[in-house]
Amino acid sequence: MPPQQGPRRARIAFSDSAAKQLENLTSEAAIHALDRALVVISVDPGIGEPIPGDTAGPQLRQYTDEVEAVRVLYFVTVLRTVVVVAYIEV
Repeated sequence: MPPQQGPRRARIAFSDSAAKQLENLTSEAAIHALDRALVVISVDPGIGEPIPGDTAGPQLRQYTDEVEAVRVLYFVTVLRTVVVVAYIEV
């Protein structure tokens, strides 16, 4: 019997503003910290705290890793297969 695979990770996509923030990261430590946070979010897209707001569109969520000093604002698509990062703070 073949080994069972775990749940699929969500794909990470970046908004235009988050992509610009990503381009401006130069510190290896900041890139590593952000990478760790994105892995956590891709494994469990619901891990972030919901941010109250308009219910017409997808719900904006906030994930904060205080050890790595990373904050990511994102939303998840309906099928939970894609996480769109809207804002990065490292």
